[in-house]
Amino acid sequence: IKLGVTSVVVWREKEEEVKGQYLTVSLASQTGFFHLFNMYDIMEEEQYVFQAADLPDGPCFCPQAEFNGKPDSLFFNDGVRRIDFILVYEDEDKKDFEKRRREYFEASLMKMGVELEATPSVIDDKLTFLKIHMPWDVLCTYAEVLHIKLPIQVNDLSSRPSPWRYLSWIAKPFYPSEDLIRKETEFFTAPFEKDRLEYFYVKDRDIFFTPSMRSRMAYYILSRAPYEIRGSIKKFGMNKLLDGGVYKAAYPLHDCRFNVRSSEEGCPNERYLLYEEWAHPKSFYKMQPLDLIRKYYGEKIGIYFAWLGFYTIMLTLAAAVGLGCFIYGYTTKDTSTWSNEVCDPNIGGKLVMCPQCDSCNYWPLISTCDTSKKLCIFDNFGTLVFAVFMAVWVTLFLEFWKRYQAELEYEWDTVEFLEQEEPPRPEYEAKCVYERKNPVTGVKEKVPYTAWGRCVRVSIGMGTVLFWIMLILASIVAITVYRLAVFITFSTKLRNTDLKDLEPLKEYVTPQMATSVTASIISFVVIMILNVLYERVAIWITDFELPRTKTDYENSLTLKMFLFQFVNYYSSCFYIAFAKGKAVGYPGKPVYLLGEYRNEECDPGGCLIELTTQLAIIMGGKAIWNNIQEVLLPWVKNLIFRHCNSAASEKVIPRWEQDYQLQPSSKLGLFYEYLEMVIQFGFVTLFVASFPLAPVLALINNLAEIRIDAWKITTQFRRIVPEKAQDIGAWQPILQGIAILAVATNVSWYMIPRLVYYWSFSVYPYGDHPDNTMEGYINSSLSLVNNTSIPSNFSTCRYRDFRFPPGHPRQYEHNVYYWHVNAAKMAFIIVVEHIVYFTKFILSYMIPDVPYAVKEQIKREKYLTQIILHETNLKLVTRRLKNVFLVKLGEIVPSDLSDLLLYFVNTQ
Repeated sequence: IKLGVTSVVVWREKEEEVKGQYLTVSLASQTGFFHLFNMYDIMEEEQYVFQAADLPDGPCFCPQAEFNGKPDSLFFNDGVRRIDFILVYEDEDKKDFEKRRREYFEASLMKMGVELEATPSVIDDKLTFLKIHMPWDVLCTYAEVLHIKLPIQVNDLSSRPSPWRYLSWIAKPFYPSEDLIRKETEFFTAPFEKDRLEYFYVKDRDIFFTPSMRSRMAYYILSRAPYEIRGSIKKFGMNKLLDGGVYKAAYPLHDCRFNVRSSEEGCPNERYLLYEEWAHPKSFYKMQPLDLIRKYYGEKIGIYFAWLGFYTIMLTLAAAVGLGCFIYGYTTKDTSTWSNEVCDPNIGGKLVMCPQCDSCNYWPLISTCDTSKKLCIFDNFGTLVFAVFMAVWVTLFLEFWKRYQAELEYEWDTVEFLEQEEPPRPEYEAKCVYERKNPVTGVKEKVPYTAWGRCVRVSIGMGTVLFWIMLILASIVAITVYRLAVFITFSTKLRNTDLKDLEPLKEYVTPQMATSVTASIISFVVIMILNVLYERVAIWITDFELPRTKTDYENSLTLKMFLFQFVNYYSSCFYIAFAKGKAVGYPGKPVYLLGEYRNEECDPGGCLIELTTQLAIIMGGKAIWNNIQEVLLPWVKNLIFRHCNSAASEKVIPRWEQDYQLQPSSKLGLFYEYLEMVIQFGFVTLFVASFPLAPVLALINNLAEIRIDAWKITTQFRRIVPEKAQDIGAWQPILQGIAILAVATNVSWYMIPRLVYYWSFSVYPYGDHPDNTMEGYINSSLSLVNNTSIPSNFSTCRYRDFRFPPGHPRQYEHNVYYWHVNAAKMAFIIVVEHIVYFTKFILSYMIPDVPYAVKEQIKREKYLTQIILHETNLKLVTRRLKNVFLVKLGEIVPSDLSDLLLYFVNTQ
């Protein structure tokens, strides 16, 4: 026992515990010292009923220390022990039960070898900041528990020179400054083992474990330290204490302010460097410093920004082709034969269209002249080529991402991050009451539910998800009914109203457009409301299912949320693209929804313009809403907090209190960042044929999104707890599923009828033209109906369909043109699908998922690890044999020969 002025340090040795742990307590009174040992004795009992007794009034479980006036310090007051984590609590006498839980939790931490120091707040007298330090022995123990890979030898494999090295001077301005962010030395690494410490590259113990590693290990201990025992039930984990209000916050420290370098000697200033070369708006054109991001925030944050950056780079190619397609459509819109026929007074002016609702009027086809011109911008031969290109592009994107991801896995030491290495969640461990035999190890282990119980939990979860999806579909039906009801109203009022006040927009204000815009806005509002409600339901379902690891938890939640979001965001687009205008019957025999509302029809030019409007409103509204949530809200909250504490602005505030003033990170982590990008990826790939500018808008959005996300987590949020991640998780198969679906949805549905007419029905035997042409397409694509069943001044009218005319033996049935168009659509899907899969097969064969250089480095690393294991085992065996030999030898050999024999054994 070592006695000091303000503290006592107790040395404990226990086989199942970490040897050499220091337990530090305050000597506020001798009573507190003896109560500490009583607390340890209580914790070691198997049965214990929590009692409100024998606890001192003052804080006796960790030393109290006033702020030393160093605002940038990352250490305890002694300037030696580094702060690895911060806990914040509000010390009030009224909350005795919470106080007992907190003191028991802190005693548990010290028993596990963690060192603590409490410092009162400079601004708020009620707050106390508990600083946590992980000693060397504790770090070594938990680095081995978490299988953290650490350097064993400098990478001696020479890298192959890049073929673009002679052009590096061109790309140099687009990379972070090498003077600020220097390239780190590459090492071969191996999972850490304390018994083989001498084989690891330990140049300096203080920096051997990086701050992110130390924070990760501290979080692991905090998540498993007990805070209460009731009988046989042990309650543990920092998260429960945070939810219960025992602690107000828990976070690792930023190493400095984001815009000012630290005044502390030896501070790496990584946050400052990230802001200057990554998060600052002036660096929008630079590549991301991914290695520094990974080092500071962990692999999980790093892999997200790596994926987002790679996706943005790949969008550049798609955006260039899409922009070219748009320019082609804009320059050729006046040369479109079928559009000119619509605008021709002798053709479109003489074609009378049937009413599109029961109370609507007849209307001339020429009234859609402007719409047909705009439609030509997005629906042309270039769109067809672009649809095929995007189907190939999405395959290229996924294949090259897997290759790039394999490189990151090796560089960031996540190649062997297997499921068995990931520890169970504390919530899972706390409810393990049933025993089962592990199918892999054959050892009995405890689980929180039986096989039947797991089946019940999963069934309830699936049922709840299906219920909410049905709720979305019900909202879609409601919006469809709104479309039908409002279309009748708009058709009646707009045709009988003089729109002089809307003169600049008069030509755009049509019943179809007014219905589409209002329905899209209502759809967007419904989407946002259902998102908020379903998020809570999805979290509750996933918590109820009780997944074992955090990766399992996130994958389960991701799948549930995306299924809901997929239906929520894309349902209206699928309705317009594939359902609207399909089951409408024909004039005189229309189809009614719910027996009352007549199904709405598309414009003779198709529903493409309406689909484009829907995409623009949802994508634009979603981008604005997300930016408000991600940027404006955290900034305003921090601004209000600083304003409320403006009186204390003249005081010197420590690093931990500066970070407390920032916003806490979301419990869902990067879920919404991934969801935002994957939903955008769906809009870009699923419906890009109707809106070729979607990749351009996505590219512009992503260039801003990278910097917004970087600025947000660097300046407005507390430092995120570093986490290990091998890939993007459940989002990878989701992206592959969207890519497969995009093959079918990207077929230019509105272009195929014109292609069928051009190649088949404009010439013999169906047409009268000697050569392939688009002349006569409008007359061919509009069917005829007698007005005997429709009171009017016209004997006939036209409608958009492929049916036999009146008087034909099969009048009003689908004609041969209709079946040719459907056959062409199916053939196009099959052809594009085979092109995509053939391309994917060729790429997979020619471009392996793991680069050859990375394979060599992985083999080299495994070889070195095997050598280390072999040498270590050989030394252990030699030592044991030597001891056995000397024991036996001592029985028959005089002691004066022992030294000679020992020398002989060692040399041999």
